[in-house]
Amino acid sequence: MTLGPLMLDVAGLALTAEDAERLRDPVVGGVILFARNFATREQVRALVASIHALRSPPLLVAVDQEGGRVQRFRDGFFALPPLRWLGHQYDMDPDTGLRLAREAGWVMAADLCDVGVDFSFAPVVDLDYGVSEVIGDRAFHRDPHAVAALATAYVLGLRRAGMVGGAKHFPGHGYVVADSHLELPQDPRDFPQLADDLLPFERLVAAGIPGVMVAHVCYPRIDASVASLSAHWMRTVLRGELGFRGAVFSDDLSMQALAGFGTPAERAALALANGADMVLVCNDPAAADAARGALAGHADPAGQARLVGLR
Repeated sequence: MTLGPLMLDVAGLALTAEDAERLRDPVVGGVILFARNFATREQVRALVASIHALRSPPLLVAVDQEGGRVQRFRDGFFALPPLRWLGHQYDMDPDTGLRLAREAGWVMAADLCDVGVDFSFAPVVDLDYGVSEVIGDRAFHRDPHAVAALATAYVLGLRRAGMVGGAKHFPGHGYVVADSHLELPQDPRDFPQLADDLLPFERLVAAGIPGVMVAHVCYPRIDASVASLSAHWMRTVLRGELGFRGAVFSDDLSMQALAGFGTPAERAALALANGADMVLVCNDPAAADAARGALAGHADPAGQARLVGLR
């Protein structure tokens, strides 16, 4: 059995029989953990070990452990600063800012590796335009060159601790006000106007970043579809123009931004057909089960190899 293209969540602090049944499905390849899955360091270590023990090769286990307000594991873990704080340090002294970014990446990754988590969806490399509340202080900086430098340093820290990175949200979520958890953001810019947003991704791709998460944002002057379902963004731009060779992840396909694009199962099939390697369906067990059925028999050897390479 290899890793399937579907990443799911689990109910609580320990695997239930229903969780285990879902995760043994060959179409599943990963698990994302949330704050509800964490009580103590030892508990989450046991939970991750039980997930890994279900399959060979083990399922990938991920978490959003960015720092600041998005840090799923807290008690007993280092309190990580929001990425914007690192940007402020960079403004005061670039060398200090880059050193702190490396150290923040190392600390986050070392903490997670200690409990067996495979990777975090980090860093956020959206630009801080000052309008997006859902991004806000999750962003390093407004200057794309500063973001690229800080993100590269952060990823170097991850690597030194033995973890890969998963940059997000391609091609950029910082310019739009709307929260994609609740509605579909529409970015009115044309492609040349996105050059700043794309620069950090381009730099990270050149540095060998192995994972990228695609945004639930529509850029109607460029492509009619939302980026996370779009062959233009995933195949033409990310793989073709930027030369990305790692694993492409969707954001959570249960989010309300995609309400006009069919069921989560239909979105999952469309995202995979258009260039994603792994799709997330979270916080909706019925949708997860429907996606398992819709993706049964899915085969993409190249995508599977990219996923295995994340460990």
